[in-house]
Parts: sequence; C-alpha cells; structure tokens
Amino acid sequence: MMRYIKLVNFEINRFSKIYLSLLLITLVSQFAGVFMVTKNFLDGAKETMSDEKLSEAAFVTTYDGIDFTHIANSLWFQGPIALAAVALIFYIFLVWYRDWFGKNTFIYRLLMLPTSRLSIYLSKATSIFLMVLGLIAFQIIILPMENALFNSNVPEAFMNMEMSTSSIAAANRVLMLIIPSTFTQFLLSYGSGLMIMSILFTAIMFERSFRIKGIILGLVYCGIAAVLFLAPVFVMESGNFYFYPNELLGLQLGLGIIVTGLSIWLGSWLLKNRVTV
Repeated sequence: MMRYIKLVNFEINRFSKIYLSLLLITLVSQFAGVFMVTKNFLDGAKETMSDEKLSEAAFVTTYDGIDFTHIANSLWFQGPIALAAVALIFYIFLVWYRDWFGKNTFIYRLLMLPTSRLSIYLSKATSIFLMVLGLIAFQIIILPMENALFNSNVPEAFMNMEMSTSSIAAANRVLMLIIPSTFTQFLLSYGSGLMIMSILFTAIMFERSFRIKGIILGLVYCGIAAVLFLAPVFVMESGNFYFYPNELLGLQLGLGIIVTGLSIWLGSWLLKNRVTV
C-alpha cells in the first residue's frame, strides 16, 4: 500500500507545475471575466440610457438586466474549464507515453520496481482522478467568491436576481456536469469519466503490447466497450423493449461497473504479461 501511495504522489508531482498553472489560469480568467462582463454591460447600459433618455428601471424593462449566468456562460469562465478538461484528457496519454519516449525511457525503471504492475496502473489512474477532483473542488471554492464580487460590482437596479452557488450550477450546463447536485448525478458524471479513462488506458496497453496491430485492437476494444455500455439505449431505440428511467439508470450503472472492471483487469493483464522491458 505504501508503495502504491508513493507512486500516486510521484505521478502527481510530475504534473504539478502544469496542474498549478491550470488552477492559476482558472482563477485569473474567471475573476477577470467577472470584471470584464459586468463592466461591458454597465458601460453599454449607461450609453443606451444616455442615447435613449431611459431611466434604470426603463432600461431593465426594455433590455433586461444582468445576473451571474452572463458570467458563467462567457468564454472567460468556461474557457479555462475547457482548457483543464483538454489538458487532463491529453494527460491520460502523456502519463504513459512520456515514460516510453522521454529522455531516459523511464518506463524501464518503473516496470522493474519490486511492486505489482497493477499498482503502477492504478497509481496513474488514481493521480488523474484526484487531479480532476482537485480542479472541481477549486471551482467550488472560488465560485462563491466570484458571485460575491459580481453582486458587489453590479447596482441592484440592474440585477435580475441574486443567485446562490447551487442555483448558478443548476442554471449552467457545464457547471451542472462538473458539480452534480445529487449523488446519482455524481455517479453518472464521474463514474462515466472513470470508465472512459480505464477504456483509454486499456487501448494504450494494446498499442504498447502489439504496436501497429495494437492500435487497431485498441480501437476495436473502445468500440466494443461503447456498444456494451450503450446496449440498453440501443435496445430502447429499436422499439423492442422499454425501460423505465430507474431501470435504464440501473442497467447503465451495472454495465459501467462491468466495463470499468473489465478494462482495468485487461489493461493490467497486458501490462503484466505483454508489455516487456
């Protein structure tokens, strides 16, 4: 267990500089977005009121006011979230391939460690999952601060409504996805993420085991896993069967667990028996 924890810590430290950069970009961009979006709105409102001789109440009645959804839907806010998502998806591949193609082909030393290769596999998966949770926790921490700054910058006359953190998350699709409001939604969002990561890890192990043929095998495996997971949906679309929402949810949760478990087992088996140093 201690070796596994050390491997997780090692993997996180290797990505720490990029990870901290993502956190900083998110912080600066989103707070800048609060200032820029509110400033542009208020400047535009003042110009319109001056040109059309409108009062604040008349302007809001005619053109509508502003609330935090204007911030949450802006590129300033969603851009760094998308950047972090792309970076972590890229890291799913980088976490393996940099060990093979780095200056010192570190994979040889890693696979020669006196520890189970399953621990190596799981440590890489765990490090990515922990970093995802860390980014989400960071967003949850700074969102109320951004909301408070927005409320202090916008005059009450122009405010559609003051929103709580939960209502902001519920009103934005991106935030609804990354900050689930229920445990079921959490399982769906992050369980699906774990499943996809395990499938991609297994595809990488196929490529590392069989090279060119492995690319084809990896793509085939991804296709099989996707079809298996989505089988209940395909059955419903065919019109032969109908599942109630709870039944469909239960089936997909069960299939997701099966696909994830199968992917971890197959990936670790390939790493142990087919990947050589």
